[in-house]
Parts: sequence; C-alpha cells; structure tokens
Amino acid sequence: MTGESSECVDEQPARSRIRRWWAWAPLIGLGVAVLVGAVLWIAGRPGAAQVIWAAVTVAALAPALWSMLRQLWRRQFGVDVIAVLALAGALVVGEYLAGAVIAVMVATGRSLEAYAQRRATRDLRALLERAPRTARRRSADGTIEVVPLDRVAVADQLLVGPGDVVPVDGTVDEAATLDESVVTGESRLVQRAAGEAVASGVVNAGAGFGMRATRSAAQSTYAGIVRLAEEASAHKAPMVRLADRYATAFVPFTLVLAGLAWLFSGDVVRAVAVLVVATPCPLLLATPIAIVSGLSRVARRGVLVRDGGALELLGRARTLLVDKTGTLTAGRPRTAETVVAPGGDRDEVLRLAASVEQLSPHVLAAALVRQARARGLALTEPADVTEEPGRGVTGRVDGRLVRVGQLGGELPEWADRARARTELAGWSAVWVSDDGGPLGVILLEDPVRPDARRTVRRLRAAGLRRIVMVTGDRPATAAQVAEAVGVDDVVARCTPQEKVDRVRQEAERAVTVMVGDGVNDAPALAQAQVGVAMGATGANASADVADAVLTVDRLDRLADAVEIARYARRIAVQSATVGMGLAVLAMLAAAVGRLPPVAGAFLQEGIDVLVILNALRALRGGLRHRDVPPRTRELLARAAEEHAAVRDVLAGVRDAADLAATDPASPRCLPAVREAHRRLTERVLPHEAAEERQLYPALADPLGSGEATATMSRAHVEIRRQVDLLGAQLAQVDGRLRPDQVPDLLATLYGLDAVLRLHLAQEEEEFFTLDPAPERR
Repeated sequence: MTGESSECVDEQPARSRIRRWWAWAPLIGLGVAVLVGAVLWIAGRPGAAQVIWAAVTVAALAPALWSMLRQLWRRQFGVDVIAVLALAGALVVGEYLAGAVIAVMVATGRSLEAYAQRRATRDLRALLERAPRTARRRSADGTIEVVPLDRVAVADQLLVGPGDVVPVDGTVDEAATLDESVVTGESRLVQRAAGEAVASGVVNAGAGFGMRATRSAAQSTYAGIVRLAEEASAHKAPMVRLADRYATAFVPFTLVLAGLAWLFSGDVVRAVAVLVVATPCPLLLATPIAIVSGLSRVARRGVLVRDGGALELLGRARTLLVDKTGTLTAGRPRTAETVVAPGGDRDEVLRLAASVEQLSPHVLAAALVRQARARGLALTEPADVTEEPGRGVTGRVDGRLVRVGQLGGELPEWADRARARTELAGWSAVWVSDDGGPLGVILLEDPVRPDARRTVRRLRAAGLRRIVMVTGDRPATAAQVAEAVGVDDVVARCTPQEKVDRVRQEAERAVTVMVGDGVNDAPALAQAQVGVAMGATGANASADVADAVLTVDRLDRLADAVEIARYARRIAVQSATVGMGLAVLAMLAAAVGRLPPVAGAFLQEGIDVLVILNALRALRGGLRHRDVPPRTRELLARAAEEHAAVRDVLAGVRDAADLAATDPASPRCLPAVREAHRRLTERVLPHEAAEERQLYPALADPLGSGEATATMSRAHVEIRRQVDLLGAQLAQVDGRLRPDQVPDLLATLYGLDAVLRLHLAQEEEEFFTLDPAPERR
C-alpha cells in the first residue's frame, strides 16, 4: 500500500473512535440527567427532580415523534407509535420518572443497536477501509511511478512492496509470499510461483515483487468484494420490515388493551402502564442485530451476501440447484495421467508439450504449462510456432519439431489403448508427437472438488431436502460427477434457458438456491430466490447478478453460509418471540393494575437488554464442524504435498502393470516392476506409516472420534499387505517372468493401483477438506 493510501487508512481508526463515542452520547446524557433527578429527590427537592425527569421525557419524545411522522408520511405504519404514546402518556398523567425511564430505554436500545451493527459489520468496514487507492507502475524506461488505481491498465507492469496490498488482479513475475486472509479467509501465508495468478486485495507478506496486471481495478477481485460490502452495508434486514408488518397487529392490540384497562378501571394510569411495557424494542432491535451479525460472520468465512433479505432466504432454503463445471468440479483442466510410447520418458513428453504451448491462450495449454512448472521442469522457448485451430500447435523445441494437439490416422497399439481409456473416463487427450510419430498422450480431467461430497452432506444436515445438479455436459460425464458427490438428481445437456426454467419450477415448490460460476449461469442465478456465484474462479457476469458471492475457491464455504444463515434466523425469531411474549405478559399485568408505570418501565428495560444480548449470540456458534488446531493443519498440509509424490509412484505402477499385461517377455518388463516395488517401499509405505503415527491421532478431535479414521487405517494395512505380496512374487522370479506368474503379478499391480487411488481420494475428501482456517473474531 502506498503512502497516500496508508495515511487514509491511518485516519480511519481515529474517526471510528469518535463515531463510537458519539453514538453513546445521547444515552450517557439522558442517564446522567435521570441520576441527577434521583439525587435531587433524595435530597428533598422533588419538584426539581420532576422537572428534570419531564425534560428527559420531552428530549426523547421529540425525535421519536419526528420519526413516527416521517413513517406516516411515507405511508408506513410502525411500532414507533407505541413509544410515542407511552412517552406522551407519561407526560399527561404526570408519571415523569416512568417517562424518563422509557427515554433511557429507547436511548439504550438505539445505542445497543449501533454497537451491535458496528460489531457485526466491522469485517465489511475493514474491506472498505483497506481498499488500495494507488499503485506503483513500472514505466518503459524502468522508472517507478505512483499512479491512481483507475489509471492501471491490463498488461501494465507493477511493483508490490513489502506490506503493500496487491492493487489489481494479475500474475506474479517472481516468487511471492502473500497473506490472502482478507480475500479468502485462510489465515496461513501462501507461496505463489512466477507466472501464478494473484488476486487484488491480498497483502505482500514477503519481499517486494513485480507483477503484470491482467484486469483493470474496476474488474478486479477486490473491487467486486468492496461493491458487495457496500451493498450489504446499505441494505436493511428483512426482519426490520417484518417488525413493521407485525405492528399492524401488535399496535391495535396494544391500543385496545390500554383502552379496555382505562374503560373498566376508570384509571388512565393503567392505560399508560400498558403503553410503557408495550414499547417493542425486542422486535425493533434484536432481530436486525441477529441478521446483521450473520452477514458479518459469513463475510469472515469468505462469503459476501448482498443484504439481510438474501441471508434470511438462505436460512429458509430447502432446494439447491448447482452447476457442475467450476462449482462441483475445479473448472479448469488438470493432468490426470501421462501415457508414453514404450521406452519413453513421461517428464520429457510433458516438457516438450508445455514448451510448445507456452504462447497459446487455450485453456488446455495453460493446464500443461501449469503442470510442467509444478513438476519443476525447465521449459524451452519454442521457435517457428504455428497454431491450426481445432488441430493443435506445432513448434521447434531444442531444434526438434514437436506437434501438440489432435492426432489422426492409424495409431500404434499403446496409443489405441490410451484413447480407449480416455473415452471411457470422459477425459480430454492432448497428443504429443514428432517426425517419428506419437511420443505420448497427456490425459486431462476436470476433477471433482475434494470438498464437494462433504459439502453436500453438510447442506443436507443443515436442512436442504433436495439437491439437483444442472449442467450442459454429456449425460455420462454428468452421471459420474453426480454419483461422486451424492446429489439427488442430475439434468444433463441443459441450456441456459432450461436452467432458468428448472429454477422457476423448483422455486414454485420451495425456497431455492442456485449456485454457478459461468456467464451461462447468470440468468439462472438472477431467477433463483438466492443466487450464489463462485466469485474466486467464476465470471464477472455471474457475480454481478448473484445475491451472494464465494470470494474463496472452496465450495465448503457455501455450507458455512447456510449453517450461519439458519442459526442467525433462528436467533432472530427466538429473540423477537421471547421478547414480545414477555412484553405481552407484562401488558396484561399492567392492565389489571398489578404493574405501575415506573416498575413497568424498569421491567421493559430489562426485557430489552435480555433479548438484545441474546441476539448478539448470532455473532458466534451455529457451525457444525470443528476448527482444526494449527499443528494438525501443518500435518494435513504436509500429507497433501506428499500425495503428489505418491501419485508419481502410482503412474509407475500402472506403467509396469500395462507392460506386464502387453509384453511380459520384454527385457524392460521385470526391471520396471522391480522399480515400482522399490518406490512403493521407499516412498509410499513411509508416507502411510507417518500418517498412521502422526496425522490420524491428531484428527481425532476435529472429527469427533478416533474411530473416524478406522477405515483409513484398515486401508493402510491392505496397502502394506499388497506391497509385501508384490515383493514376495518378485522374489520367486528367477531371471525372467514365466507365463504362469503373470496373472498373479498383474492382479497385485492393478490391485495396488486401484486401492491406492481410492485411498488417496478418500483422504482428500474426508480429511484434507477440513476447514484449515479457524473463524477470525
């Protein structure tokens, strides 16, 4: 953050402190006046005390009367009418102390409301206060200039100093250490390698680095978050409007009860007492406080909801429609497997493909380059690059002509098997070849999000009764994803208009939420009662029309938002119901003469404080999962990193199995199987043993029981048994494989491949998706 923006931010705390003190000034002034009146009464000067209490009553009556008249002018009939009648009645019958207590009660309610709203919206205000306003731009001659944020354009080279806020979305030119907690909610520092994307709003927690802007300030991530925060701060909760709807019944009931008390007793004081205890602060204050508290909490979890109305509807939702690509799946291709020609090198095939594709804007090209860099491969700048739409890219790498893309004509046997595997799995294939023919094929998948299945289970537990996946993808691929995540129904080959129609049909039966990320999801998001956009990875069009946006690329935050919304709504209704119920009982007591105005005023004050404090409970609680301790988070992160190495071993196991299945007499076959066994013994088994010894015991508390990892421990036993069996089978081989040894060897190799892949997927779904960031207070 530059000096100018830092100075602006430094002024904010002082202004905030002044506003906080000023918000309590009316309450302090009225409270001091009431105490002064009490001292005068004790000192034997009741006349002076009555004058002060009457003045306090008038001081509260004037703004209340003005507020009521403005409501009536706008043809709004609210519960403020009762407060005005109670204050005026106290003045008429000479119950000045009761009027003063009512005045303090109204001021207390307003002050508590202001405090609660400040507390509940502090995270939203923090977003606004720390928004960057300038950026350091590197000019063509190498000099650095500080420019206003709106002058930053796409492709500008920027410098982000230590402690600065990243001004716009872009890609880093060198390794960077970032604190992304404001945008994502994740508390630990994140390392970004050269070429990786970085979102605006995150903080540079390391040395300065250069970056290239990929979006303007107005289109960047943080600007969208700030817009949502401003909208969320500007809207009132629906319970406020609900309070005014309740007033249409409650106010006439109060006036009738007060009139009957006066009529049958002939004592107007009873009527005033009924009005005093009927002042409906619980309905006016407690319910919006709970809803606004919920808005703040979901913001801390990385979900920005536009207003209280959307949060309240989210808390009542019963049906969820969810898009597949980018929502239940990662939304971008990932290398699933690399199949090479006999004797080929898997890393070399990937390096050649990524080198040629470096300049291509295609989404599959980006996946290849990302995978190569993740594996630490040194890419070469290609020469003579040409791209043929629909066919692929051709270029020279180290003087060698390499083609990347589609492959036609007759295929060798290994390539034919790879193509069949690709079609069965629903993957995409990128073929790599040179003048001598195909070198290998890189199989790409759009993987199901590891947290998708757990999120679906949590959403069901939170009260969603029907979950439907809608996608434009093929039925076979859609069915695989639907089965993996556990939805109730799937609609494949769904056009944007059909998505809108489906949302409309579901909304007629129950409150419906639609979750999506793409431009084609925008109409359905707008049609749903609550539209939720995957803002971290999705299109601007979907975020612009959504009622809520997930600012972090984690689907489980949707479950957090639903749980918090239900909890906040439950607290809001509970506060209003209990508070108004106690007020009605007090009104009945006042109507029969058992509760004088002064005592009623003090009783109502206690009721107000009780329900408002209860409403503040919405700031905490409601989430069903447990936070993960820091040490356990470290173990989870380490295990997740080691999974990549285990998958490399699995690729070797699969290659050895395929070779044994197709050419067991080859001189390469037995060494390949022995190498696979060595890597299983030296890499996989130590990894499994470390998990059993350190990670699984640490997960007992977050998962609620040590039994939660029992099935995974059993998988460890089976993996070790299979590896030992493979070693025993190899020990029986003398020089070369005999035909009778091949079937058992294949069963063990393919069995290990299947068991390990399933085990890795289960760990990633059940354990690695546990929320790594505790809720920030």
